[in-house]
Amino acid sequence: MDKKNRAILVLADGTSFPGYSLGAPGETIGEVVFNTSMMGYQEILTDPSYKGQMVVMTYPLIGNYGINEKDYESRNLFLEGFIVKEYSPFPSNWRSQVSLDAFLKGKKIVGIQGIDTRELTRRLRDFGTQQGIISTEDLDVLRLMKKVQSSAGLDGIDLVKTVTCNEVFEWKDSETHSGKPKRFNVVVYDCGVKYNILRKLSSTGCSVTVVPATTRSQAVLDMKPDGIVLSNGPGDPAAVPYMTENIKGFLGKKPVFGICLGHQLLALTLGLKTYKLKFGHHGGNQPVMDLSTRKVEITAQNHSFAVTPPQQGAVHKSPYGNVEITHINLNDKSVEGLKCHSIPAFSVQYHPEASPGPHDAGYLFERFIEMMKCQSS
Repeated sequence: MDKKNRAILVLADGTSFPGYSLGAPGETIGEVVFNTSMMGYQEILTDPSYKGQMVVMTYPLIGNYGINEKDYESRNLFLEGFIVKEYSPFPSNWRSQVSLDAFLKGKKIVGIQGIDTRELTRRLRDFGTQQGIISTEDLDVLRLMKKVQSSAGLDGIDLVKTVTCNEVFEWKDSETHSGKPKRFNVVVYDCGVKYNILRKLSSTGCSVTVVPATTRSQAVLDMKPDGIVLSNGPGDPAAVPYMTENIKGFLGKKPVFGICLGHQLLALTLGLKTYKLKFGHHGGNQPVMDLSTRKVEITAQNHSFAVTPPQQGAVHKSPYGNVEITHINLNDKSVEGLKCHSIPAFSVQYHPEASPGPHDAGYLFERFIEMMKCQSS
């Protein structure tokens, strides 16, 4: 590669990783996180939960099956940058429509290839995530370090407003139409929702209406939903107070299912707190135990914040009654699931819709269906 293709990644601590350009030329800043999934890079790229972050893929070869529009998880790309060890410039798959490099160029996403992603991942794991900068325009480490050190992180920043939809829409997806009658009307709060959540709800017999995160609770109740889903999304849950106010308006009145950021927002509404993890959970191999059955699920996850456990035991006394921790992460014992005893509401930190990832947790959509059945009977 000639000189014009050169690029560099510089972390806030001054560590630098010279490499070559992938995707669009330019300069970008974001929190650097690593994802341990071995495949599914397209679903990862189109996950709105990565807003404000640059993704390091730990699997060494990326791009070998190209990109196709049917695997998108959102309407656009929201991540700040993409980092890989080796890019495969010759995709080979019958569904491929465009190469990864061309896709990133078209979406104006700056990336870097040809760096030691193992060394980078170990640094993030040992010292925690930090801000980083990728540049094809300026290769001076000191200048780039000063730029990244002056940038804001994710704490206290509302990123939901940058990824949520602009208006209410009905989800239509002919490929996942199961032939089942639409038994329930479900409203999904779009905090950065992945399309596969909508596909899963539709395939279990739900009519799905998606609303912006700023939608007032009364407007949602006026839609007469049978249940409400709080979606995944990016950033700090404590920076989205309007969502906790919305949840207060319908909690106890309609069945509620929270996923990822939705889990954290439900926890805040119930009086629990959240904190930032050292390097987050990003990938498709996180072991989670169901405390009621002791069964272990391998789960897909993508979050940098987590729910602070109650001070005493596994039960939290909230204004809505007792709240029980139902699932924990076996790697770090973080809270992975909550259930309200007195009202129909539960949540999980992981992604039951996967995409990419294992399908062990897919049963949770049926659990939500059963909750709506009980409320309507």
